[in-house]
Amino acid sequence: MALTRSLECGDDRVAPARAEPLARAVFAALGGVVEIGAVRAAGTWLLPDVSVGAFLAPRQEDLRRLLEGVRVVGRFSGEVMAVADDLGYFADHEVPAASLLLWSEGITGVPEPSERLEEPEPVRRMCRIGADLQLTRLLQALVTAALAAGTEPGEGAAGIAEILRVACGLVEPGRAGVTPADVHRMWRVAHLPGILRPASDAPEWGKAGFRAYDADLERLLRGQEPGAVRACV
Repeated sequence: MALTRSLECGDDRVAPARAEPLARAVFAALGGVVEIGAVRAAGTWLLPDVSVGAFLAPRQEDLRRLLEGVRVVGRFSGEVMAVADDLGYFADHEVPAASLLLWSEGITGVPEPSERLEEPEPVRRMCRIGADLQLTRLLQALVTAALAAGTEPGEGAAGIAEILRVACGLVEPGRAGVTPADVHRMWRVAHLPGILRPASDAPEWGKAGFRAYDADLERLLRGQEPGAVRACV
């Protein structure tokens, strides 16, 4: 979705016709986070060993916090939040190599024969790349949804930071890996230049909003160690 269309509202509530695409962008990134986390939690890098249901069963409170945070930041209605159930990312399902290829944007390429994509080393590499990509896209989707809903940075940045903390813990379960501060830095260089350049078609209030969210997130996350922010542990 073009940024200009995403940011047309800028008032108290996202128009219903635009709320669902904004939410889907968030849920898709979270779907990648969950599937990658499930693969890593299995510990074998063998996709037949992966169970999304088993991965999420002891993490229902984390999932609840994630979805509640998304609802608040994006000011999404119950009807829009129900899209998460329709997409099926948070229900038990298989994680094929094609999904990991999607989450990692095909950066690894497809070997010959293609069945080799299911071998542990390509799976491990797709998970590493996919984690960075989907966490960064999650942050972009969250900030875009917050701005479209009129959620001020002073109100929304703390909620977004907490969502990132939980998401980092899900995508790399049981280890200290990528932190919310890492995600913020990747997001800033991956997304902000295109939005904030002079020739960008983003509205000025949208540019100002992205700058404000960047500054507030940096203030919240600067200099904090993984244990201090309860991320990825």
